[in-house]
Amino acid sequence: MKTCNSAWDEDYQRRGALWGGIPAPLPALPAGAAVLELGCGNGKTLAALTRQPWSVTAVDISPHAVSLAGRRMKNAAAGLVVADAMCLPFRKETFDAIFLVHIAGHLPEAGRRSMASEVLRLLKPGGTVFFRAFSVEDMRAGKGEEMEPQTFRRGGGIITHYFTETGVEELFASLIPMRVRTHRWQMRIRGRDLPRAEVEAVFQKRV
Repeated sequence: MKTCNSAWDEDYQRRGALWGGIPAPLPALPAGAAVLELGCGNGKTLAALTRQPWSVTAVDISPHAVSLAGRRMKNAAAGLVVADAMCLPFRKETFDAIFLVHIAGHLPEAGRRSMASEVLRLLKPGGTVFFRAFSVEDMRAGKGEEMEPQTFRRGGGIITHYFTETGVEELFASLIPMRVRTHRWQMRIRGRDLPRAEVEAVFQKRV
């Protein structure tokens, strides 16, 4: 059976840059902050991160995604690494901030918990996590083969878990929740307004 990891790499190899558009606004961080993006994909959010006065490292499990992100960076300074978010090649307490933009939902439950443990290990005391993933209220929730509760696999082999606010807080129970909210909007498709929804959260590591 095709793994989700290989499914992503095949998708990037076949379709190229999967993610376009404008990334969400970035938070204010001090100049020189050590920032990690997990699941950088083809560099949509990474491009914005590297325009800030931060020291940026980005990781993706797909070699093709990392290659695409590197081309998008051009002359921007960023460390690009092919690695698994469940087992990362960095020393503990390395980063001031970690961005998780639509990565956690593409891992099974055990993988999400391993990733959360890695995030806790890598954050400096007082460091911040910025999280975004699809909500159970999103129009795509419930579509495909259900692999685990609220986790569905689509035809290409990629899984998506749809979060509740409580589920996100439980995932990062070792961190302090600064903000957990659901962002809702409408997308018009074939004359119908359909619901889109993401859970957005900010967590901080205890000092």
